[in-house]
Amino acid sequence: MSRVGRVERTTKETSVLVEIDLDGTGRTDIATGVGFFDHMLDQLGRHGLFDLTVKTDGDLHIDSHHTIEDTALALGAAFKQALGDKVGIYRFGTCSVPLDESLAQVTVDLSGRPYLVHTEPENMAPMIGEYDTTMTRHILESFVAQAQVALHVHVPYGRNAHHIVECQFKALARALRYASERDPRAAGILPSTKGAL
Repeated sequence: MSRVGRVERTTKETSVLVEIDLDGTGRTDIATGVGFFDHMLDQLGRHGLFDLTVKTDGDLHIDSHHTIEDTALALGAAFKQALGDKVGIYRFGTCSVPLDESLAQVTVDLSGRPYLVHTEPENMAPMIGEYDTTMTRHILESFVAQAQVALHVHVPYGRNAHHIVECQFKALARALRYASERDPRAAGILPSTKGAL
């Protein structure tokens, strides 16, 4: 069964298309107009082994906030759609990723209940190119709200803002990959004692 999600989201501020195949090979086609954000979405696809297409046309003449936020909302909705009924998946995933002096630890539960815990070093550089570093948490909030997952992201240490953000996306990619993969020992089984996710 194909596990593909496709979401188109259009507002007065942005027009977003997201397509994701959870059983892909990590092929990506990303264009949001925000270079560093494109780089992070590329990390998500490649390290998650998700085939990921993201096309966003946003009001960048104002700033990048709406473009990034609406893309994250559409990404979360597409991921949820691609998961389908969640039968036979592992459900839980965790991964720690170092990037030079920085470390990110990510754990996810594809629970159907949105919840985010997020910590990262204070006093980070405020910008990476045109990317506002305070948007990382907002991306995760937006993704979690639409994907309906519980997500814990912790960066206990790091100095370089680029490294701090990038290791979060890489660890998120791997944790989502592990959680969404099919468990060969649980074919046809929903991983929940409640009978619903």
